[in-house]
Amino acid sequence: MGSSVEISADSLSCLSEVAPLELVLFDIDGTLCDSDPIHYQAFRVMLQEIGFNGGVPISEEFYMENIAGKHNDDIAKALFPEDFERGLKFVDDKEAMFRRLAKDKLKAIDGLYKVTKWIEDRGLRRAAVTNAPRPNAEQMVSTLGLSDFFEALIIGGECERAKPFPDPYLKALEVLKVSKDHAIVFEDSVSGITAAVEAELPVIGLAAWNHENLMKANPMFLIKDYEDPKLWAALEELDKKAGKA
Repeated sequence: MGSSVEISADSLSCLSEVAPLELVLFDIDGTLCDSDPIHYQAFRVMLQEIGFNGGVPISEEFYMENIAGKHNDDIAKALFPEDFERGLKFVDDKEAMFRRLAKDKLKAIDGLYKVTKWIEDRGLRRAAVTNAPRPNAEQMVSTLGLSDFFEALIIGGECERAKPFPDPYLKALEVLKVSKDHAIVFEDSVSGITAAVEAELPVIGLAAWNHENLMKANPMFLIKDYEDPKLWAALEELDKKAGKA
């Protein structure tokens, strides 16, 4: 194979150990859809309006480091350490702005429907596991036409602890009654990858925003999107392993 489809032997070995694959778990924001630019826009506009950072708009780097993938409670604490209640009100208002923007701007990650068809064709179980508030999660899944695709929607804020703790992924395994030994995860943030790894689940990371720090959270490997040849080489190996089993 060419370099574009090269995956480390360790990664392939780890992934092949889940054969036969029974369950695929997806984060939503940045994993099913390219929502990070919409969230970034909403935060950038609203934070500037209230004079955050001296009125200087936040950078993409600030957004990725302090906001992306995190639960709203943690974002509120980070942005408003002296006034948590104000922070909670701010992130609630920001989510309302996100939902308004997302109605027209939300787009599926390239190749998403190709991989969902692969999953459906093999009769695999599937669930979405997200730190997004339920109204956001339901709107995004519906806008993408995946309401009937997912068997369950696990919300981090409805668990004892949200990502980066493993609780949402452990709840998904419990709800769908599938062993962690036969499941894989798609994630796009350090917080999400950390949660899945802590749940002892193999993770494929999506690096649409080229997050150099994603590898620090120990995904098996990174892909640009669901068209990435690395992904399909890995899924082909899974099919072969399952066939032998």
